[in-house]
Amino acid sequence: MTDVLIALAPAWLVGLYYFGVGALIVSLVSVVCCVGFEYVVQRFVMKQKPTITDGSAAVTGLLLALNVPSNLPWWIIVIGAIVAIVVGKMSFGGLGNNLFNPALVARAFLLVSFPTQMTSWPLPGASRWAYMDAQTGATTLSYLKAAVKGGGFSEEILTSIPSTLKLFLGDMGGSIGEVSALALLIGFAYLLIRHVISWHIPVSIIATVLVFSSILWLADSVHYPNPMIELMAGGIMLGAIFMATDYVTSPMSKLGMIIFGVGIGVLTIVIRSWGAYPEGVSFAILIMNGFVPLINRYLKPRKFGIVKGGK
Repeated sequence: MTDVLIALAPAWLVGLYYFGVGALIVSLVSVVCCVGFEYVVQRFVMKQKPTITDGSAAVTGLLLALNVPSNLPWWIIVIGAIVAIVVGKMSFGGLGNNLFNPALVARAFLLVSFPTQMTSWPLPGASRWAYMDAQTGATTLSYLKAAVKGGGFSEEILTSIPSTLKLFLGDMGGSIGEVSALALLIGFAYLLIRHVISWHIPVSIIATVLVFSSILWLADSVHYPNPMIELMAGGIMLGAIFMATDYVTSPMSKLGMIIFGVGIGVLTIVIRSWGAYPEGVSFAILIMNGFVPLINRYLKPRKFGIVKGGK
């Protein structure tokens, strides 16, 4: 868990740089509430010895914060922390037992329950010292959705979409932790070097997104975006590296991980292109989380120490 927090630090610091005090408040409230709610549930409801020192609640709190706008009211973050810890994690029995990623359970709940607040995006760098009254604007995904649903990439939409360099560095609107592909890739490299995760899930998601979006773009470049913009705009990188790779909610075998990642990539583009929401990563991961027991059942890892033929 410490390694995950360290790997998330670059994305969080970039979020602080672009969104300022709002990102700091949202992060602190989310982490403190997630840790606090887990302690209360274990200590007073489940009558267990609190295990908040394992760092899992802090990771959930930070991931939740990185998946929401920096101007989200504090009381909505508190509700999100309750959903993440009490519903998404502790109701299944705690760490190691939950079927769905707790932070994504909370994000999906907040998006459905508070759609206006969850889709109000502060402009990067415009109001670093503002919180709930920060200046807001449309995100890159909003423009992409408008192009797909409307008359294609008009001159107005094309001039409103940030350059590939800005998308790579993080100079765009969006959730606190999703804006900088560079910062997320640094975290990815750290996790690989530390052997915390393997490459199978992130690479299969990213490759699937690139292939699927390339097919759509080549077939109709008027309505479908450049694959690199599709990849770097929104939460694909954040979801692929830090949430789809959750040990508890992802497959155990390498082939299972690849199937899991391909499913997430396909569902993400399907939701983005033809669904009601501009973003589809959270829903795609949650849907595939539900298939993990089935994947594990039919793609079991090889057992060591068993001699073939029963001898």
